[in-house]
Amino acid sequence: MNTLAIVLIAAVCLVAAYAGYGRWLANKWGIDPAAKTPAVRLNDGKDYVPTNGWTVFSHQFSSIAGAGPVTGAIQAAAFGWLPVLLWVLIGGIFFGAVTDFGALYASVKNDGKSMGMLIEKYIGKAGRKLFLLFCWLFCGIVIAAFADMVAGTFNAYGSDGALVEAATTNGAAGMVSIMFMLFAVVFGFVQKKFNFSGWKEAVCGIVFLALSFAVGASFPLVLGKAAWSYITFVYIFFAAVLPMWMLKQPRDYMTTFMFIGMIGGAAIGLLVAHPTMNLPVFTGFTNEKLGTMFPILFVTVACGAVSGFHSLVSSGTSSKTVENEKDMLKVGYGAMVLESLLAVLALCVAGAAAAADGTPAAGTPFQIFSRGVAGFFEMFGVPVYAATVFMTMCVSALALTSLDAVARIGRMSFQELFSVDDMEHAEGWRKLLCNTYFSTFVTLAFGFLLTQIGYANIWPLFGSANQLLSALVLVTLCVFLKVTGRSNKMLFPPLVIMLCVTFTALVQRVLAMVKAIRTAAAVGIPAGETTWGAVFIANGLQLIIGVLLIVLGISIVVTSVKSYKASEQNSEKATA
Repeated sequence: MNTLAIVLIAAVCLVAAYAGYGRWLANKWGIDPAAKTPAVRLNDGKDYVPTNGWTVFSHQFSSIAGAGPVTGAIQAAAFGWLPVLLWVLIGGIFFGAVTDFGALYASVKNDGKSMGMLIEKYIGKAGRKLFLLFCWLFCGIVIAAFADMVAGTFNAYGSDGALVEAATTNGAAGMVSIMFMLFAVVFGFVQKKFNFSGWKEAVCGIVFLALSFAVGASFPLVLGKAAWSYITFVYIFFAAVLPMWMLKQPRDYMTTFMFIGMIGGAAIGLLVAHPTMNLPVFTGFTNEKLGTMFPILFVTVACGAVSGFHSLVSSGTSSKTVENEKDMLKVGYGAMVLESLLAVLALCVAGAAAAADGTPAAGTPFQIFSRGVAGFFEMFGVPVYAATVFMTMCVSALALTSLDAVARIGRMSFQELFSVDDMEHAEGWRKLLCNTYFSTFVTLAFGFLLTQIGYANIWPLFGSANQLLSALVLVTLCVFLKVTGRSNKMLFPPLVIMLCVTFTALVQRVLAMVKAIRTAAAVGIPAGETTWGAVFIANGLQLIIGVLLIVLGISIVVTSVKSYKASEQNSEKATA
């Protein structure tokens, strides 16, 4: 099948869903453009900052459009491109966008409270503590998976210690990333002083973006994976503690232009070249490498269809910057359907890169996507080096924008886990654990430990935890909508399906880890190949986290169901 036809079908479905189902939800729940949002009422210049709707959209999209839509869609294509396409469209429209919009909506209507605080209000304190612990564990998994991806993308050395063929390109992309961060801070101060908006803000962002590429491409920084890992963690530490306007918002705004270029290049390339989708339509319900389609397809394609992480961004940062309720639809629902389109583009690029007999292209999903889109840019006369550096930076930025958001959210979750109402008179140990810098250090240390597993090993655990998180958010939204007298029936189908999918996937993952450890114990480990310590890190740590996620998930669901039954219809005013 022609890839252009696939993209057009997907684009029509997603645009129609935004204009139809998205607006229907907004009307059903109620949007009040005259209401003062938390960003306006609680403006503190740090977390609560009234921001232009399109800038908030840029932040939301840049934060949620991580490695998931590219990696998940291409990995799951082992089952065939049609199942992936159907899940991305159905999931994105009726699962993911609804969850993201619902989380943003509930948070804005509750003083910009994070999902943990919303759970305390609607589920109870016990539910809040359980959820925050679950959320913190999940953030550690995301940090580990994406930080390992970024460090691997910029790495200039092979396993033998020799420079790889793409060493200069990788080093240039890494240097572009560093300059990107520095110019983002400059952009933040410029924006704060002059308060640019519209075309002035756009021109300023594009100029700093161009400067970042000019400097980075001219002065490649050739380093190994370990060095890039340290640099990545230093960056996300600052991203987690600095005010939003100083680093996170300007970087996301600049990144959005880069993503527009990437998505535009992929879309125009498919339009002009309209290559054939070489991947098979359907390969069967069982894949030798991945396992059974249920539940693996639904947890492998996470961010492109539905993602619990998105709701943490919606309620953790975006809800505190929305200056008008009318912006919530494009920020919550719109950013998600655009990410679904990105997943479809990634699927088509992978399909075009596959051999005529259906054999997938070699390399990681990032490499396949990067090479494919870079090839489209070369068709338009862009030099090979420039195209490759640009796409290497783009795919790493997909992970980096999620990394800085999840580091901040993980820090906030850790703080909320130990905070009390009267922190001024709290115990010394509690003040230490709630300290911004200490909580950030602990969160990143946990994530760094998990990077030793490697993203390929931790990705299945990430997918399962991510989808379970979305189900837990849906439970909370059901209670919120019930007590405020709003319709919640549209949430029940995705809630039930995601609970079945995620618990099945987590149980399968735990059993796989048990089997791997038992096999390693029964078979002698060849000298020099690995050690029992490596076996424990790769499997034992995942086993512990997997069991914790299952126990926490079941506890939260049980607590939430009890709260839902006990809650009274319309017990809060619908204007809340």
